[in-house]
Amino acid sequence: MSGVLVTGGTGKTGKTLVQLLRNADVRARAASRNPAAADPEAIRFDWNDPTTYGPALDGMDRVFLLPPVESVDPLPLVEPFLREAQRAGIRRLAMLGSAIVLPNSPSAVEMAAQVQAQPGGVVLRASGFMQNFLRPHPLAEHIHRLGEIRTAAGDGELGWVDARDIAASAAALLADLGVDARSDYLITGPHGMSYPQAAQIITAQTGRQIRLQRITEEEQAAAYRASGMPTEFADALAAVERGIKEGREDQVSTAVLELTGRPPRAFAEFVSEHAYEWTQ
Repeated sequence: MSGVLVTGGTGKTGKTLVQLLRNADVRARAASRNPAAADPEAIRFDWNDPTTYGPALDGMDRVFLLPPVESVDPLPLVEPFLREAQRAGIRRLAMLGSAIVLPNSPSAVEMAAQVQAQPGGVVLRASGFMQNFLRPHPLAEHIHRLGEIRTAAGDGELGWVDARDIAASAAALLADLGVDARSDYLITGPHGMSYPQAAQIITAQTGRQIRLQRITEEEQAAAYRASGMPTEFADALAAVERGIKEGREDQVSTAVLELTGRPPRAFAEFVSEHAYEWTQ
């Protein structure tokens, strides 16, 4: 038996990846804490319950690895899974990492190195998700309710990428083990974009005036905490905006084109597809 275990199989990237693989006649097992009863290939998977690792890996030879979200130190949970994957004979393991390393995240670099040391280990370092502009993300909630983008990132730019392009890139690596792969890919959109530019694009595409509200890093952290994020993660996420403001996250690559054969979606295209989100 063979197939791809997709952890986070009901999330922004995982759900699309499962569909892309199945459309290509590749067996894809959607793993999540609350698997869909209607999907015979869905299975329960919980990072906090190591007894779910073995059954999820059983019969699979490839893995899409989504580390625990909203954690500044996921390695202690990921390490036992990597050992289990090696024992299970996994031949390719693609992890969705981040192009942006969270402050006070001591294990991010080590986790990437451990994944790359696995047979067929690949790290996809994705830039900021365009889907953050869609609810229920706090950024999107403010746009929807108040017509404003609140940011501490100033005019700094980020290579925002559509989660569907991340999924397509992962599918290109996981659908066929014969595909040559590097151990590291920076996954971005076609160009850098600042929050002021995002506000202008949404305004132009929807006809709704979107304002820019410049706030401090501390105010952003408080807003994230108020939305329900764990305190340590909220503070780290807000601190990322300092790096964006200072230009440290302004990176763009051609990896999506290289892996999928087509360029990544631009933000204007993304907004055009989802205009209803900000005009309802």
